[in-house]
Amino acid sequence: MRDRKDTDQAMRVGFTVTKKIGGAVIRNRMKRRFRALAREIVPARGFPGSDHVMIGRAKGIERDYGQLRAELTSALDRLRQQ
Repeated sequence: MRDRKDTDQAMRVGFTVTKKIGGAVIRNRMKRRFRALAREIVPARGFPGSDHVMIGRAKGIERDYGQLRAELTSALDRLRQQ
């Protein structure tokens, strides 16, 4: 997460999944999962006026969706406490 330091309070989300993760089908599947997580969690727990970047890591596609949701929620909560 990075604060844009401007007057726009919109929360933006970006995704990156490298070719190390797998072929195009696998990378696109990971990005679809990220989009679903972002729609579900970022509006409630994100930071207004910030860019949120989600980075696909190895074995992320194998993780249970519920576990990914819990990890993203936990990460945003840790950022809020700082």
